[in-house]
Amino acid sequence: MVDSQYILPNDVGISPLDCAEAFPLLSPKEKLYAHYLSRASWYGGLIVLLQTSPESPTIYVLLQRLFRKQPPSVLESVASAAGLSPEEYQAFLVYAAGIYSNMGNYKSFGDTKFIPNLPKEKLKALIWQSQAFKDSPTQMEALWNSCGDLMYSLDEKLKQLGLGDKGITTYFSGNCCLKDAELVQKFLDSKNLSAYNTRLFKQVNNDGKCCYEVRLASAIKDECPIDGDVDNKCGCYNFDGTLFKVVRGDYAPLMQRVVDCLKKAKAYAANENEEHMLEEYVQSFFFGSIEAHKQGSRYWIRDKGPIVESHIGFIESYRDPFGSRGEFEGFVAVVNKAMSARFAELVNSAEVLLPELPWPTQFEKDRFLKPDFTSLDVLTFAGSGIPVGISIPNYDCIRQSEGFKNVSLGNVLAVASATQKEKLTFLREEDKDLYIKLKNPSFEVQVGLHELLGHGSGKLFVEDEKGNFNFDSKNVRNPETGELVSSWYKGSETWDSKFSTIASTYEECRAECVGLYLCLNNRVLSIFGQEGSDAEDVVYINWLNMVRAGVLALEFYTPVNKTWRQAHMQARFVILRVLLEANEGLVSLEHTVGSDGKPDAIISLDRTKIRSVGKPAIERFLRKLQIHKSTADVEGGRALYEGYSSVTDSEPEKFLTLRETVLLRKEARKMFVQANTRVQGDTIELQEYAGSAADLIRSFVDRFHDDGEELEEEILALSQMDAHCWS
Repeated sequence: MVDSQYILPNDVGISPLDCAEAFPLLSPKEKLYAHYLSRASWYGGLIVLLQTSPESPTIYVLLQRLFRKQPPSVLESVASAAGLSPEEYQAFLVYAAGIYSNMGNYKSFGDTKFIPNLPKEKLKALIWQSQAFKDSPTQMEALWNSCGDLMYSLDEKLKQLGLGDKGITTYFSGNCCLKDAELVQKFLDSKNLSAYNTRLFKQVNNDGKCCYEVRLASAIKDECPIDGDVDNKCGCYNFDGTLFKVVRGDYAPLMQRVVDCLKKAKAYAANENEEHMLEEYVQSFFFGSIEAHKQGSRYWIRDKGPIVESHIGFIESYRDPFGSRGEFEGFVAVVNKAMSARFAELVNSAEVLLPELPWPTQFEKDRFLKPDFTSLDVLTFAGSGIPVGISIPNYDCIRQSEGFKNVSLGNVLAVASATQKEKLTFLREEDKDLYIKLKNPSFEVQVGLHELLGHGSGKLFVEDEKGNFNFDSKNVRNPETGELVSSWYKGSETWDSKFSTIASTYEECRAECVGLYLCLNNRVLSIFGQEGSDAEDVVYINWLNMVRAGVLALEFYTPVNKTWRQAHMQARFVILRVLLEANEGLVSLEHTVGSDGKPDAIISLDRTKIRSVGKPAIERFLRKLQIHKSTADVEGGRALYEGYSSVTDSEPEKFLTLRETVLLRKEARKMFVQANTRVQGDTIELQEYAGSAADLIRSFVDRFHDDGEELEEEILALSQMDAHCWS
């Protein structure tokens, strides 16, 4: 029997992402703007298939061809004739929905592989009896032969994403290891070249010498200088005795589709900032220039309070095993004015709240750059998964001195926080009703603080190429040791390039701690409409939710190679460890037996000790996190963070044993069904779907209705081009 960790249950939650109220309020011009941005996002989102696993693109094409010929309702009778039970057919639909939802066959949240929960022979029988196979037997058989074995394989290395012997990745060729990633990062830093839109391919010559090909994502493949390309760094280089080759053209056909749609969207932009933003994004995606994307991001943060908000590009580096390369994502959303008003008030209070954070003023930015902070109803979110909040851009050079934007995705948050009492695990019975009542309001507070004052706080000490410092290097002292600061970021070094493999999770932990720390502030609680005893209940549930999340995080730890597979969940486990270490009965974990006779656990949080014990514990830890980050102290930061990340079976918590209990009682992460937009004459229509696996499948078939076959050929060609690199 397959470990439930590697299958999606038939009863997995699937919900429509409601935009029916927000979209009709847009003007015809705004609808056209949103439509073409959505198309750009969906085309770009397909790149994630190629960023996830070697077989993901082929599985996707196989499913698209199957369902284009016969929708799920029609294919059901074929499945019955092929010998599938109703449960097995539902398992197949859920698997297909999972592929679409995660843009590949690895979970976007946790990075573990998932396989079909039905016998391989039965799935093959279904495909062989389908109309798609009857119409094109040679092509369908070739697709199955290419991905069928990998689709089902749970070989140890294939169980999770990772680098070298720790998993599978397509950000690097299969012969790369951590040392290769470190060497290439040094090369990139030396050329002031960002890794965000790159992949790395290592070639070993007959004489044993290595050549590294750094491939930039771009619509154009020509390596020669071209008019309009002001950032061309393609060519061959010798660095540290090794040959490096920088080339363009990764994902070229898909990047061209993104470029074409962005050009169309520009005609419906609301202002010059949006026009300039799209011009720069076109430059970035056409030539493979991160500098152009940075410039586009500058125009983006200047576009205050747009009715239609969007962002697109190689953004988050969570799934790169080295932590430097971005996964493609694009979103389009409509502003929710009521909730945005609360966030605006939080922004206006930021300059009062920032001094409350537990580090000296020298460790805080010289000036708080008030961001646009809005609550959005998502129309489109293309990529591997949908977060509940975002703070972008991720470029330190912009965030530190020019600004950023925060968004809370309201309709995502509403679905994600919905909880059924019977599915609530590891809580005391007396906590469950209050938890259900206040999880959403408390999460709104945490997300707001996390994004604005978590990711938006703290200074990086930098010495630029000319030897200029952005801090008083002769007088700033480390508040922990009292000694003068002796380390900082130099030249083109960035937070991601210095802290690499732990950068994402470390930063998420810092932001989560800021949320816990500042949610105790009465001014913050008042902004979110929480007063008196109700406010204290919100604080309690926010802290309780973090403690519970720390327990649930154990699902995302792999004992075999002692690695964490999800940045946010590792962060929450670290916070749990910090709170447990505070002692004095603040947090307790009890291993028990459930009413079903199976292992269970109960967590308790003493709400009377949150301020007296919990707050000082988070304060001490948060200060250390910031000091290591500000001073580029990788060694100290890594020792601190990895120490708390350690998972053992020592008494009294017995985390490895607790992990088995968590896996036994885990609930699958929800999937979202997103609407489509379609041009109908002079207008844009919104096409909505219900919340089921079949509807999620239909939404993807409809999404590429007009050019699906051509698009699939492009994806297959891109996949087959690099097939030899993953073995």
